[in-house]
Amino acid sequence: MLKIWFTLFGLLASAFVYAEESSMTLLDNRFRVDPTIEQITFVVYRAERSRPVVLVRPDGKKYYAWRKPDNVRWYQEPAMDIISIDKPMPGPWQAVGKVTPKNKIVLISHLALTTERMPSRLFQGEQIKFTARITSDDQPIVMRDFLDRVNLLVTFTKYVENEASLIKEARPIAHKIGDFADDGIGLDEVAGDGVFTVSLNITPEPGKYRVRITSGNGVFLRAQEQEVLVYPTPIQTTFIQSRFEGKEHMVAVSGEKGMIEPGSIAAQIKHLSPDGAEYVMAKSAAEEAERVLIPIPYNGDIGNYSWMGQAFATELGSGRPLYFPIKKQSYSVLEEVDIAETRRLQEEERLKQQKLMEEMRLLEMREEKRTKTMIMIAVANIVVILIGVAMYFGIGKLKLRPKKEEMPEMQLEMPKK
Repeated sequence: MLKIWFTLFGLLASAFVYAEESSMTLLDNRFRVDPTIEQITFVVYRAERSRPVVLVRPDGKKYYAWRKPDNVRWYQEPAMDIISIDKPMPGPWQAVGKVTPKNKIVLISHLALTTERMPSRLFQGEQIKFTARITSDDQPIVMRDFLDRVNLLVTFTKYVENEASLIKEARPIAHKIGDFADDGIGLDEVAGDGVFTVSLNITPEPGKYRVRITSGNGVFLRAQEQEVLVYPTPIQTTFIQSRFEGKEHMVAVSGEKGMIEPGSIAAQIKHLSPDGAEYVMAKSAAEEAERVLIPIPYNGDIGNYSWMGQAFATELGSGRPLYFPIKKQSYSVLEEVDIAETRRLQEEERLKQQKLMEEMRLLEMREEKRTKTMIMIAVANIVVILIGVAMYFGIGKLKLRPKKEEMPEMQLEMPKK
C-alpha cells in the first residue's frame, strides 16, 4: 500500500477569498491532526462500491461507520466517506480502506455553519428567503463534492416547555418545511459559493414554535435553534365575479389594520381563460390605502377560468417586507338563464308533481278501501262458516240423543237376554 504524510498546516490558505481544498493523492493512509484543532471534517474518496474506511486514532483505537462514539459523525456513499470529529485526538490518524490512485483525503478544519436570524414574528402563508453559510477557518467552502452532500433542512416543532425533559414519545413531532440548496436556482444567487438558500413557505398553524436548522445526513448536528411566533395571515384576497358582459371581474387584496403598513400593498394577478389566453395585471395601493383592487376583463365566454398571483406588503412597526403567494383558484362562466322561463318551467313541474301526488293519494285511498272491504268479506265468510259448522254439529247431537219414554223399556228388556 502506498503511503504519504501530510499535516493540517497549509490545508486552507487564508490569503484567498475562498478556502482552497486541501487534498493529496492517498499514497499513504495517514494524516496528522494539530493539537489546536477543535473540530475537523475530512472527505475520503475510495474505490467504487468499496467498504467504508476504518479510522484508527493515534492511540490505536478503531472507529467504524457502524460503531463510533458520539463525537464522530459519519456519512457514507459507495465511493466516499464524509467524517466529522469533535475534539479529535492530536497526532497521526490512519484511514484503512481500499486504495486506488484516484483516492484522496480532503481535510476541512474548524467547519462551521452560520445562518441568518429568522424573524421572531412570522405570518401563516408568507414566503421568506433564508440563507446559511458553511465555512472552514471562517472562509467559505467551495468544494462541490462536499457541498452537494450537506443536505441542510429547516424544521418547525410545536413549542413545549422543558421539551428535553420529556420522554421521546411525548415530544412534539418536527415538521420539515424547507431544504437548503446551493445550486443557483430559484432564490439561490450563485451556485457553489458556499451560501445555501431556502425558500420557506410558512405553512404551520398559528402558534409558538422551535425552528431548527439540521443536517439530514449527519455531517452537522443541530446547527441553530430559535423560537418564533406564527400569526394568522394579515392579507385577505377576495375574487368578485362579474355577472354582466363588459363589466370587469375584481380581485381585492387587503391588509389587516394594525398589522400592515397603509399604502404598502401591491399585487400581481395572472388570469387564464378556457382557451389558454393569459392576462397579467399588477397594481399598487394608493397612499394610505389598506387595499388594492385589480380588474380582470370579462368577455362573456362560457367555460372554466383560473387565476393566481402574489401579494407584497410591509409589516407595520418592524418595516419588514412581506411576500404572500396566492394559490391557484378557479371559477366558471355559464350560459345566461331566462329567469321568467325558468320560473314558468319550475311552476309547471311543481303542478305536475302536485297532480301526481294527488293521484297517488287517491290510489292509496282506493287501495285502502278495497283492502277494508276484502277484510270485511273474509270476516263475514268466516262467521258464516263457523255458524254452519256449529249448526251441523248441533243437529247431529239432537239426532243421536234417545227419547225419555223409551228409556224404561230398554232397562226392562235387558234381563231377558
